[in-house]
Amino acid sequence: MGDNNVNLPPGFRFYPTDEELVVHFLHRKAALLPCHPDVIPDLDLYPYDPWELEGKALAEGNKWYYFSRRTQDRVTDNGYWKPLGVDEPIVTSANERVGMKKYFVFYVGEAPGGMKTNWIMHEYRLFSGGGPSTSSGGRSSSKRKGNTRTDYSKWVLCRVHERDGDGDAGDGDGTDLSCLDEVFLSLDDLDEITN
Repeated sequence: MGDNNVNLPPGFRFYPTDEELVVHFLHRKAALLPCHPDVIPDLDLYPYDPWELEGKALAEGNKWYYFSRRTQDRVTDNGYWKPLGVDEPIVTSANERVGMKKYFVFYVGEAPGGMKTNWIMHEYRLFSGGGPSTSSGGRSSSKRKGNTRTDYSKWVLCRVHERDGDGDAGDGDGTDLSCLDEVFLSLDDLDEITN
């Protein structure tokens, strides 16, 4: 998997669904629980331009994965990440809302007049009330025991990739951008035209 040393058997690839990223990785990270395999690194995203992620984030194909502290400042030395559209809920197969996904496009230059690039980021976050499989009863009982509630809003999990010039998002199979991704990206283009 890129330059990262990951102890996975030959032939295994890191290709998680949105639900798996939120439930099996981000929730465990935010709750300070061990994650096996522990393959996604912590990275302070915003000093790095997206093309600098190689060797710093978990690489699988043309995608990079990492945890970062949640922040409003998404500015690097050479540009900024501009949000697109509305947040998309992450729902489990049991129809339980476990998190949100926000879309960003990287612009080179200073906001708001930068030049749009083909770099896309999906930023996953948990609901502030907690992660999956938590009930209000469980949280209130932990308060009675004197435990402090985990602040799930501090961490995000990011997946960054570069679309090719034809609008495809990745390794040529055309599956990296969902229909909803394409709608969000076209809405961003519409905003630029009307401005």
